Amino acid sequence: GRLRSGAAAKLKRWRKGHSSDCNPETRQHRLAARSRFCSRPGEKSNLTVDAVKLHNELQSGSLRLGRASDSAQLHMEEDDTADVATEKSSGTFLSGLSDCTNVTFSKVQRFWESNSAAHKEICAVLAAVTEVIRSRGGKESETEYFAALMTTLEAVESPESVSAVAYLLNLVLKRVPSPVLIKKFSDASKAFMSIMSSQACSSSTSALRWVLSCLATLLRKQDLAAWSYPVTLQVYHGLLSFCVHTKPKVRKAAQYGVCSVLRGSEFMCGDGAPENHPAAPSTAKFCVQEIEKAGGTKEATTTLHILALLRDVLPCFPAAMVKTCCETLLRVMTLSHVLVTACAMQAFHSLFSAQASMACLPAELNAQIITALYDYVPSTSDLQPLLTWLSTMERAHINLGRLQKDLCWAHLPRFFSAAMNCFLSPHSQVVSAAAQTLETLLSECIAPHMEDLGTVSASAPAPAAYLCKMFKSVEEGLTYRFHAAWDEVLRVLEVFFETCGKQCHPIMRKCLRSLCDLRLSPHFPYTTEVDQAVGAAVSTMGPEVLLEAVPLEIDGKEETLDFPRSWLLPVLRDYVQGTRLGFFTSYFLPLAAALKNRAQEFTQAGKSVEAKLYDTLQWQVWTLLPGFCTHPTDVLGAFKGLARTLGMAISERPDLRPTVCQALRTLIHKGCETDAERAEVGRFAKNFLPILFNVYSQPEEDEGSSAQRRSVLDTVRAYLTITDSQV
Repeated sequence: GRLRSGAAAKLKRWRKGHSSDCNPETRQHRLAARSRFCSRPGEKSNLTVDAVKLHNELQSGSLRLGRASDSAQLHMEEDDTADVATEKSSGTFLSGLSDCTNVTFSKVQRFWESNSAAHKEICAVLAAVTEVIRSRGGKESETEYFAALMTTLEAVESPESVSAVAYLLNLVLKRVPSPVLIKKFSDASKAFMSIMSSQACSSSTSALRWVLSCLATLLRKQDLAAWSYPVTLQVYHGLLSFCVHTKPKVRKAAQYGVCSVLRGSEFMCGDGAPENHPAAPSTAKFCVQEIEKAGGTKEATTTLHILALLRDVLPCFPAAMVKTCCETLLRVMTLSHVLVTACAMQAFHSLFSAQASMACLPAELNAQIITALYDYVPSTSDLQPLLTWLSTMERAHINLGRLQKDLCWAHLPRFFSAAMNCFLSPHSQVVSAAAQTLETLLSECIAPHMEDLGTVSASAPAPAAYLCKMFKSVEEGLTYRFHAAWDEVLRVLEVFFETCGKQCHPIMRKCLRSLCDLRLSPHFPYTTEVDQAVGAAVSTMGPEVLLEAVPLEIDGKEETLDFPRSWLLPVLRDYVQGTRLGFFTSYFLPLAAALKNRAQEFTQAGKSVEAKLYDTLQWQVWTLLPGFCTHPTDVLGAFKGLARTLGMAISERPDLRPTVCQALRTLIHKGCETDAERAEVGRFAKNFLPILFNVYSQPEEDEGSSAQRRSVLDTVRAYLTITDSQV
C-alpha cells in the first residue's frame, strides 16, 4: 500500500541505477568488524597468569611447577603485566589458537573472543599447547595433543586451569586411537582419579564434570581383556560413585558416563560382542546396595538418584540382576513416596521400551513384573500416576508379545478389564490415554496374529477365549455407567472391529445390535462415532453379517414411513468392499425394484412426498453397487447374473446411469485382478459397448446430460482396456 503522508521524506533512497551496488557508502558494521578482527586485546589481555606461567614453562622444556620462590616471582610478573600486554604475547596467543590445524578444536576456535573467563582460559591453554607441539616439530595430531594435555593436567593447580585442560582432553580423547588409550590407561586413569579425589568437595563443578567425561571415554575405549583386571573395575567404580553426588551437574555427567560405558564400549559394538558388559553385574549390585542403604528415609534423595540411573542402564543388566533390581524397585514403591514411585515406574517403562533380549529380560520375568504392577494401580482420580501406569503396562504387554505371543494374550484380558475402569476417571486425559493404550495393544499384539485363528465363537478354547474376554470388557463400556466416555469406547470398538471382525463376528453381533439401538436414542451425541464403528464392521465382516445381525427393516411394504435403520445405507455405501457381488444381486437388486415399484404406486396415487421418499431409498440402494464392485470375491460366478440388469439400467434409467457407469469402471480397475476375471467381464463388451455408444450419441439436453456423456465416455475407454481386439 501507499506510505503515510510525510513518511517518504524519512526514507533513504538509492540513486537511480545504484540499487545493486555491492559497496554502499554506509559501512558502519563492516568497519566495526574489521577493527576487531585479529586486533590486539583492549584494556586487558585475554591471557591469564596461569596460561602465561604454563606457556613459559612449556617453552623452556620444564613442565614442573616452580617452588615457592618461583611462585612469588610469578606474582610479581602478574603485577607487571596487569596493565600492559606486549605485542609478542598477543601474537603468540592468537597464532597458537586461530591457526590450529586440528579440527577437534574447531569448537574452541568459535568462541576465542568470548568474554567468559572459562572460555578465555580454554583458548589460552590450547594456544600454549599448540605452540609447544609446533616448536618440537609435531604434526598436531590427536595423540600429540593427548600427551601434551595429560602432562599439562599434572602441572596446573588452579581449578580454572584444570577445568580448561580437562575440557580440551574431553574433546581430543574421543579421537585418540584406541591402542594409545589402552596402553596409557594406567597413567591416565591415575591422573583422572587424583583430580576427582581432590575436586570431589569443591564448590566449582566444571573441572570435575570434564574429568568424569574424560574417564568415561577412557573406559569406553578399553578392550574386553582390560575388563578382566581388577584395576579397571576399580576405576569404573570411581566413576560410578559420583552418580549419587550432591551436585546435579556432576551427577548427570557421571550417570551419562556410566551409560556410555555400559552401552557404547567399542567391544560391545563389534562382532562377537558379549551379551552384557563385564561391569553390568557390579553396577546392578551398587544400585541395589545404595537403595537399601538409603532405606525408607523421608527425603529419599539417594534413592531418586539411583532410580534415575537405573532408568538408563537397567536394560543393560543380565537377567539375574534385572530380576534383583526389579524386586528392589517394587519394594521401594511400597513406601508410597510419590516421586520414588514415579521414578520406579519410569525405570520399568525404560526396561520394556528397550526391547531387550531374552538374556536380559526373559518372557517369564516380564509376565511376573506385569502381575506385580497390578498391586500399584493408582486411583482413577490420580492423573499423572495413572497415566504413567497405563504407559508402563502398555509397553510391558507389547514387549511380552514380542517375546512370547501366547503368554502375552493370556495376560491381556486382565489388563483390558483394568483399563476399562480408567474410563470412569474424572480426568479426560486418563480416558483418552486408556483408549489409546487399548487401541495400540489391539494393533500391535492382536492384529499380527489374527490370520492364524479360525472363526472365533463364545465357546472357543484359548487363545480365542482370551479375545472373547477382552471384547466383553470393551463391550461393557456401552452401558450407561460409562456414558461420559462413550466416544472413546466407540473408538476402541472401531479398532476392535477392524482388527478382529473377520474372525470374531459371531461374538460381535450382539454388540452391533447394541450400537444400532444406541444410535436411535433421543439426542444421542455420538452418531458419527457409531457410524465409523459400524463402518469398520462392514469393511471386515461384510454386509451380509451386518444385515443378519442388524436387519435393514426396509422391504417396500412398510405401513409407516419412519425407516429407523435407513442410516445404514450411507454407511454401507462408504465402507463396503471386498465382498460377494452376488449378494448385491440376490438381496439389494430385488429391494431396489420393490422400492421403485412402491414409489410409482405413490406417484400414481398423487402422494408426491411418499413417492420421493421411496425413490430416494431405491437410489441409495443402487449407490451401493460401486462398493460391491471394489475387489469382489466372486466376479467369475456373479457378473453374468448382473450384466443384463446393468445394461438395461444404462439404457433405460438416466437417473442410475452415472452410478452404474462408475460401478463398471470400478469393477474393471479394482475388481478384475486375474486374467480369467478380465476375460469374464470383457466377454460382455459386445453387449455393453453398443449400449454405451448409443447413449453417448444421444443429443445433450442440459448440463446434466453433458456430465453423463463424459461418464459414459470414460466407461467406454475403461472397457476397451479389457476387450478382445477382435470385437
